[in-house]
Amino acid sequence: MRPILLCFFLFLSLKSYCQQDQQIAANNWADSVLKTLSPDERIAQLMIVRLSSIDLKTKQVTFHDEQVAALVKNYNIGGICLFQGGPVKQAMIINSMQAMAKTPILMSIDAEWGVGMRLLDSVAPLPKQMMLGAMRDESLVYKYGKVVAEQCKRLGLQVNYAPVVDVNNNPDNPVINDRSFGEDKFKVASFAIQYMKGLQDNGIMACAKHFPGHGDVSVDSHLDLPVILKKMPQLDSLELYPFRQLFNAGVYSTMVAHLYIPAIDSAANTATSLSKKNVTGLLRDKLHFKGLTFTDALEMNGVTKFFPDGTASVQALVAGNDMLCLPGDVPLAIRKINDAIAENKLSRNDIDMHCKKVLLAKYQYGLSALPVIDLKNLQADLN
Repeated sequence: MRPILLCFFLFLSLKSYCQQDQQIAANNWADSVLKTLSPDERIAQLMIVRLSSIDLKTKQVTFHDEQVAALVKNYNIGGICLFQGGPVKQAMIINSMQAMAKTPILMSIDAEWGVGMRLLDSVAPLPKQMMLGAMRDESLVYKYGKVVAEQCKRLGLQVNYAPVVDVNNNPDNPVINDRSFGEDKFKVASFAIQYMKGLQDNGIMACAKHFPGHGDVSVDSHLDLPVILKKMPQLDSLELYPFRQLFNAGVYSTMVAHLYIPAIDSAANTATSLSKKNVTGLLRDKLHFKGLTFTDALEMNGVTKFFPDGTASVQALVAGNDMLCLPGDVPLAIRKINDAIAENKLSRNDIDMHCKKVLLAKYQYGLSALPVIDLKNLQADLN
């Protein structure tokens, strides 16, 4: 028995030593990269831009690779989000962007039901979360997450904005619906944990969304700002339950929703994504989430209706977010953020703190070395 216990304690000691060693290496790399960045580049590292868009009527896909390349070269943006388009062209563009970037780019995608969610013309989609929620065996959801992770890695991505941990408790919800595991908060939490582990155990950052819970709405936040009039005890017992479980289970990141919830922040027309009471007060201070935070897309009408022309980017950082998804006009947003720093609404230390968190995430998910996607058999592999 003693030799077994000795081996066990040696294993734990070695594991702890390796983790400490990796943390030191990550900090050293992040600090060394941070020193190379100008003040504006440190702001740009917090921004994620879209690579393509689609005309919903004609289904025509437009790539914005020239505009994105200019943002990479001129501003050193921190992230790119994939949308529609064939995988080979996407991979070629990613290889090109990573090769030209001064700082490695965090590549992300909404692949809730696999990369086929976006690459509709090329990759078969997997079942949506509600179909998974009809199963009893949560171990299958772990295997599902592993498959999605393999797809993402094959496509040169580091982040998947999944799983959705919203409880589907409003039958009129036009935007979550079958993207949720269902109306049972316990199943939502347990299945989401398995999906998250399937991703993160296989090298892809998971993202619990949409904090603090987008399930009980009847308005699409792409079109307007949804309102939830529940009291805090109600939110705490239902909407926040799956998020707490995911945070405790070690999810690396979370995405903050565009919702108006007066019980959290009663300031007029202030979305939860732009609310310091929500992002810093509730998410960080009360729920003790230490990971990376992404805003939901700042181009959505739920925020632009009330915070246009770069002001949403400013307010999202004032609220305490780390990364700004789809901030629109990047040069304008950088100018507005610099103005906010001059007005003491933000500090350079705030920007540096967020920037270092982003750099640590890049190291954690393999971007300390230049990634190159092998184009051979790419579409077949993804299928």
